[in-house]
Amino acid sequence: MKKIQFTFIGIAVLLLASCKEEVEKPKVTYDQTAKAKDPVRTDSSQIQIADLPIQMDGTDYLLHPVADLSIREKGIKARYGSSNVNDLSFTISNYGEFEITGYLQNIKFQKIDSDSIRKLTDKPVLIQTATYLKSVADKTNNHVMVYTMVDMDTNKDGKLDTSDIKALYLSDISGERFTKISTDFQELIDWKLITSKNRLYYRTVEDTNKNGEFDKNDAVNYYYIDLSNKEWKIVSYEPV
Repeated sequence: MKKIQFTFIGIAVLLLASCKEEVEKPKVTYDQTAKAKDPVRTDSSQIQIADLPIQMDGTDYLLHPVADLSIREKGIKARYGSSNVNDLSFTISNYGEFEITGYLQNIKFQKIDSDSIRKLTDKPVLIQTATYLKSVADKTNNHVMVYTMVDMDTNKDGKLDTSDIKALYLSDISGERFTKISTDFQELIDWKLITSKNRLYYRTVEDTNKNGEFDKNDAVNYYYIDLSNKEWKIVSYEPV
């Protein structure tokens, strides 16, 4: 009986240690940061699909969200198109007012009078939100998309996921001029559009003590971009 109790205690300790290690895994692994932009591993068993196209109100473009087909296995091997698929979702994104959310590998853009489709990017990314700034378009005729995404394997685990640093990007509504506006190895905190000034404000946190985590001892950086200008110039400011 004691042997069984000790076995259960040992398993519990191992599980707790494993959970603790997972929780405390740093977002940045500094001994390999020079290789943070190396290609991530791709899962050849995944099937890539697209949701039906979305047209943002007042634009001439269709947006096609693209991601891996989500197959959640329940104890057996899942096979696409067979009776072994227990829980299969063909929906890869959600659409709210002028915003697409999900875990997307890409977005493809198509002008409504054309059959040609272009990709947002050729590099591995994990797009979490894609937002069309309609109020800016109405005032300035500049049609801008804002993206939050993961673009680098900063913790060097061989994959892109929410354990990596989140970045901020812009593009035109056509998907062209795809531009990173946050700094490498700085975590995006949030962003906000101030419509009266046509400015996109955003904050990032910088791991100044190089411990691999973002905490109260690190520096918060403040930026804005005037979206009434065609050129996206990043301006740093200090409110505190």
